[in-house]
Amino acid sequence: MQGNDTKTLPSSGLAEDILAQYMDKAQRSLDSDLVVAAAQQEDLLHHLVTFRLGREEYGVDISSVQEIIRATDITQVPGAPSHVRGVINLRGKIIPVVDLRTRFGMAEVEDSEEQRIIVIDIRNKRLGMLVDGVSQVLKLSASVIEEIPEEAISVDQNYIKGVGKLDGRLIIILDLNRSLLLTDGAAI
Repeated sequence: MQGNDTKTLPSSGLAEDILAQYMDKAQRSLDSDLVVAAAQQEDLLHHLVTFRLGREEYGVDISSVQEIIRATDITQVPGAPSHVRGVINLRGKIIPVVDLRTRFGMAEVEDSEEQRIIVIDIRNKRLGMLVDGVSQVLKLSASVIEEIPEEAISVDQNYIKGVGKLDGRLIIILDLNRSLLLTDGAAI
């Protein structure tokens, strides 16, 4: 045997008492692992780029964001889905621009100077998201992010990862894979 790995048999010598001793040790080990995992989850930070659509604030993972540009020179494409505003030419690359207001069924607004296109890279494809304005880059602890209740959204439009709570604000965190469908049922 190695070092402190000695075992004491229970006085009864019964197999069930021996098994209970091992099960108790395994449970204590599992419990301590769960406490460590919970502490690590608590410390996990989500880095988000936040933006506005109407009065609501949304966030996307910063690792997906390539750049943020002014919303100018969007060329409409005939026959494109209604939520695709058009395409832009970004340094020689043609990039589709998804109008998130239309995608989320929100009322249209007139174009403004504050509108931005957030260029993201998802599964090695570049897309633009047209938003009302970009707010900030922030870090949210996993402990302040909750799942949205199932009753609040429909199954076919479940493009929300969670809701972050920060200083009295609620930040809706988007699942980019689901929120940027270009055609019905065909993900990017």
